[in-house]
Amino acid sequence: MHETPGVDVSRETIARLEHYVALLKKWNPRINLVSRSTLADAWERHVRDSLQILSLAPAGWKTWADLGSGGGFPGLVIAIAALELNPGARVILVESDQRKCAFLRTVIRETGANAEAIARRIEDVQPIGANVVSARALADLSTLLEFAERHGGEGCVALFPKGATWKKELTEAQQEWEFSCARYKSETEEKSVILRIEGVARV
Repeated sequence: MHETPGVDVSRETIARLEHYVALLKKWNPRINLVSRSTLADAWERHVRDSLQILSLAPAGWKTWADLGSGGGFPGLVIAIAALELNPGARVILVESDQRKCAFLRTVIRETGANAEAIARRIEDVQPIGANVVSARALADLSTLLEFAERHGGEGCVALFPKGATWKKELTEAQQEWEFSCARYKSETEEKSVILRIEGVARV
C-alpha cells in the first residue's frame, strides 16, 4: 500500500488512483502529460504530491476548480479521493489543450470521479464560484491570484504548490494583491512549499 501524507484512503481509492497512473503511463508518450523523468516515480511525484494539497483544503468543500490541469494534477487525484472522503463534492478541471482534456475525460469515465474537464482558456471560462482553487506549475503567483479572484467564490481558499522561487513570487504578488498566506513545506519536493491563500483582493 502506498503512503499518503495527511490523507488516509481505502484500498478501493488506491485502486482507482493506480488505474489513473496506468492510463497516464499509456498516454504520456503521445501527449506528454508529465515530464518523462517523473513517470517512473509517478506515485510519489504526482499522486502523493497532489494528496498533500487535498490535506490542506477546508472541510466540507463542495466545488474545487483546478486550473491548467494538464495531466490532472492535483485536480483529478483530488476528485478520485473525494469520492470516498467528501462524497458529493465536484472538481472542475480547466485545460485548454484538447488532447489533454480527452485524457482527463477518459480517466474521469474509467474511475468514476465526480469531475468535469473544460477545454477552454482559464480567462474564457465563466466564473466557477469554487470553494477551493488550485494550480500546479502553471504561472507566477500574481497571475494565479488573478485566476483565483475570478473563479473563487466567497471565502475561497487557494492552494498553490510553489518551487524554490516562492519567496520572490510572494513579494512581487504583495505589490498588487492583498491576501493572507500560510505556507507548508512540501513532503515530496525538497525546496518546495504549498501556499494556502485566503482573502484575495486587489490592492
